[in-house]
Amino acid sequence: MVTQEQRKRQLAREKFLRQQQRRTAARRKARVRNSVIASVLGVVLVGSLALYTTGVMKDDDKASASTEASASATPSAVEDPCEKAAAGSVKTATWKKEPAITIDKSAKYTMTLATTCGDIDIALKASAAPHTVNSFDFLAGKGYFDHTKCHRLTTNGIYVLQCGDPTGSGSGGPGYTIPDENLKDTSLKDDIYPAGTVAMANTGEADTGGSQFFLVYQDSSLPPSYTPFGTVSADGMTVLKKIAAAGENTGAGDGAPNATVVIDKATVTKS
Repeated sequence: MVTQEQRKRQLAREKFLRQQQRRTAARRKARVRNSVIASVLGVVLVGSLALYTTGVMKDDDKASASTEASASATPSAVEDPCEKAAAGSVKTATWKKEPAITIDKSAKYTMTLATTCGDIDIALKASAAPHTVNSFDFLAGKGYFDHTKCHRLTTNGIYVLQCGDPTGSGSGGPGYTIPDENLKDTSLKDDIYPAGTVAMANTGEADTGGSQFFLVYQDSSLPPSYTPFGTVSADGMTVLKKIAAAGENTGAGDGAPNATVVIDKATVTKS
């Protein structure tokens, strides 16, 4: 017999699959439009990622505008637990192809997200997800993540903070995509991404990862379709839970975080 909890998880997965299908279709239309507008620059948003990303469908455009407005003015009932962002601007560079792999697959790498809410250290899985870790090493070295907002927090069904989009809309990417990796990681059991997992967002199709990623602050029921490439430290989990405790701005369990989460600086170091 299917338990109430199992049914709840099933409904959550089905909801996300429906969202992905709608948003993937909308994103294709947006990419056609963007390719015309940006053809001179050679920028096509093939890396527009979404584990569930927002901002390109007509209905989502309205929701995105509302989300951004709400994010700029945290409800008075919710205290923003984070500090003011460091001075600086978001970079808008894109690249036509995935960078060549230059990391040492046998070495240990750590990514540190120095955020307005506290530092989040992430142990990266270079040997299991070399394309992903190499891409993050490349992008962090270019300052790609610096001054970017973590634009999405989910508090119902799945429990994640989503970051890595310079546009803050959920539709941005580096211009290239990377392959899915490590989908049979031993940590992923019974369609559960455990708390502390850091994984790639995607469009719902294979090999569509770009720069957007999500940090799991509580065990979350998801199909093993999102590359797990890192694990958050204990201190980092404290920061994540502080962000989650402030909630999101829609009250529906999926929106911009009430906490003003800005990545002041992202660095990847080899040890």
